[in-house]
Amino acid sequence: MPRFDVTIAGELNLDLILYGLPEQLPPERELLAKRMALTLGSSSAIVAHNLAALGSRVGFQSRIGDDELGQIALDRLRHAGVDVSHVRVVPGTVKTGLTVILPRTGWRNILTYSGTISEFCWDDLDLDYLADSRHFHLSSYYLQSGLRPRVGELLQRLKQSGLTISLDTNDDPADTWQGGLLDVLRHVDLFLPNEREAMKIAGTGDLETAVEKLAKLVPLLVVKLGRQGALAQRGNERFVSPAHQVEAIDPVGAGDSFDAGFLHEYLRGADDLPACLSAGNLAGALSTTRPGGTEAFRDAEHRENFLQKHGKA
Repeated sequence: MPRFDVTIAGELNLDLILYGLPEQLPPERELLAKRMALTLGSSSAIVAHNLAALGSRVGFQSRIGDDELGQIALDRLRHAGVDVSHVRVVPGTVKTGLTVILPRTGWRNILTYSGTISEFCWDDLDLDYLADSRHFHLSSYYLQSGLRPRVGELLQRLKQSGLTISLDTNDDPADTWQGGLLDVLRHVDLFLPNEREAMKIAGTGDLETAVEKLAKLVPLLVVKLGRQGALAQRGNERFVSPAHQVEAIDPVGAGDSFDAGFLHEYLRGADDLPACLSAGNLAGALSTTRPGGTEAFRDAEHRENFLQKHGKA
């Protein structure tokens, strides 16, 4: 039996969330936030953390700087039960990445120092470690500029080792949505964009057209629709699951948490796509009840009470 249910290779950093700042930021003014939260950030790490919190066996590879931010991020993953034995700590002038998030009404500013995120590359990988798993997940395709030129090769080699593959591109800071993604999708079993990303990748402003186009490229397409829930398209089969209605505090990381919930159910052997969608929506809703993408999962009592109340499978 493989050592892990899921292995993940990707970025690792913290999120600093500042609440209550004005939407317009005048220069040369000291502006006071009403609240702040320092949480585990980065899509790859949020998925890994929350998968482990749900009970999956997770192995994680990344690269961080030899600094306090990197150690905090590493400790958060380790505490959740993620194996971090193959995370490289690299001394030097390039430090662990940091994202500053400024929540607004219905939108947010996201400011990122990429640091070691863009430094992470093929030479940091241990392919035998990653292959000792049932499934491999990749997030933040466009942020991982050092790894991206060889992502297709990585996925192909892991497929040859018998793993299934999932991908969530997350946003493209350059907003070009190029970078060889369509070639990479040939190696992907499960593609997990949100609504905006799906339309950007497909080059259309119409969701149905995007779903039709992308569903021809991968065996299973899952599109996250925010407050409208999520849909899955497998060949000619369409499944839709509504969102769980909760009092949301913070949407940061909800999409990554959806990935964790969906994958956890999917890898339990569930061929029931409505159940997988519901599990994804449930995990995404749980994420919104605390600041950041992992805080609701870190509190075991809160997590289990929420999952039981709202319909844990």
